[in-house]
Amino acid sequence: MHRSIQIRGIVFAAIAVILGAFGAHALKAVLPLDRLQVFETGVRYQIIHAIALIVLSLAMSNAKKYEHSDLATKWMRRAAMCMTIGIVLFSGSLYLIATSSILPFTLGVWVGPITPIGGLFFIIGWTSWGIASYRG
Repeated sequence: MHRSIQIRGIVFAAIAVILGAFGAHALKAVLPLDRLQVFETGVRYQIIHAIALIVLSLAMSNAKKYEHSDLATKWMRRAAMCMTIGIVLFSGSLYLIATSSILPFTLGVWVGPITPIGGLFFIIGWTSWGIASYRG
C-alpha cells in the first residue's frame, strides 16, 4: 500500500514541475499577474503535498518496526488519502480558476467553493499524520 502512495506522490510532483514550467513560460504571456499568482499557488501546494506523500510512504515503511504500527499505518493511510483529495480539489480548482479566461468552456459557480474544501482535506491529512505519529 505504501508503494502506491509513494508512486502517487512522485506522479503529483512530476505534474507540479510540468505545470510550474508551463505557468512560468506559456501562461506568463497570456494571463494577468493576479491569475498567474493563483496558478503558482496551486503548483506550490501540489509540490508540497506530493513531497509529503513520498515522505509519508517512507514513514509507513518504517512504522512496521514499532509497536502499534497497525494503528499508525491506518492513520497514515487516511492522511495520504486526504492529501491526495486535497491536491485534486485545492490545486485543481486553482488551476481552473487561474486559467478560466483562456479555457474553451465556462466555469460554473461551483469551482470557487471547491478550493477551501480541498484546503480542509489538507488540514485533515496533516492532522491524521499527527495522530499517527502520536499513536504510533
